Amino acid sequence: MRVFLTGADGYIGAIMGPKLLEAGHEVLGIDTGYYRRGWLFDDHKTHPQVVSKDQRQIQPSDLEGFDAVVHLAELSNDPIGENDPDLTMDVNHRGSTNLARMARDAGVKRFIQASSCSTYGAGGDEMRTETSELAPQTAYARCKILVEESVRDMMDDNFTPVFMRNATAYGASPRQRFDLVLNNLCGFAHTIGEIRMTSDGSPWRPITHIEDICEAMLCALKAPRDAVAGEAFNVGADSENYRIREIAEIVAKTFPGCELTIGESGGDTRSYRVSFAKIREHMPEFKTSWTAERGARQLKTVFDRIGLTKEMFETPPYTRLRELAYLQDSGQIDNKLFWRETPAV
Repeated sequence: MRVFLTGADGYIGAIMGPKLLEAGHEVLGIDTGYYRRGWLFDDHKTHPQVVSKDQRQIQPSDLEGFDAVVHLAELSNDPIGENDPDLTMDVNHRGSTNLARMARDAGVKRFIQASSCSTYGAGGDEMRTETSELAPQTAYARCKILVEESVRDMMDDNFTPVFMRNATAYGASPRQRFDLVLNNLCGFAHTIGEIRMTSDGSPWRPITHIEDICEAMLCALKAPRDAVAGEAFNVGADSENYRIREIAEIVAKTFPGCELTIGESGGDTRSYRVSFAKIREHMPEFKTSWTAERGARQLKTVFDRIGLTKEMFETPPYTRLRELAYLQDSGQIDNKLFWRETPAV
């Protein structure tokens, strides 16, 4: 296929681009480039060509001749979404919906949307399925639901949208993120030898390695239309539902000498356990390869190899909200997150 990959220079995109090429696809990436200052390690992979463009500035002509869109480019987590809910709505809902509409009108056959299990929100102890009531707690999660609804309405015989409700991602990427729970805890364990949890860690959270997320999207690209058209799929494995304190305990065991302290009950209302039976039924080729233990070991190996320091760990590009704040404070992007022109000398 000819695949149009948005967010190609992001945390998942940096893994997805090479995987698409390895699978034999022709790939063009687009990315606005907010996080390009951060390149944690060289993966020795071939990456696709990437055009610098905000998803809100994509034109119908950009999409002509492509068979599929893999859409990763949105404001990427709950804290960013809550920082400016209206802007989140503009980028994540309206931006993604407009992209899907242009893709359909340009003759793109398949549209793979990166959604999120955060749509289940305050789900409690009961296993959530794709038909469970949604309970979003943030603007980020609300936008994911709105995109699913809006883009599903566009489906016809020639346009097949698929919605991948990814569990919380983790794992090593050249465009690393340290604002994700397992990655964050591993970073603290390696750089200061401590994991200080400010809450009791009781909320449930399903987690999934970025390699498995990419494999799920590859399967969704080639799956029979009848199996995936208009469908939402939880992406992960049933065994990878953890309480956050359990994730912390896994990390503490992986990093010898790390001290773990648990706090009091926190104010985060997000807690959900998720069933992943549907994706196994509709896309039997998809199988997860990673566990939290293996992911923590991978990160330890990478950190040891590159000599990760506290200064590197705290570098803004690896924490999305911090880097956006830096770009705004330094006058490089405006309050709508569009790049400003470089001043003339």
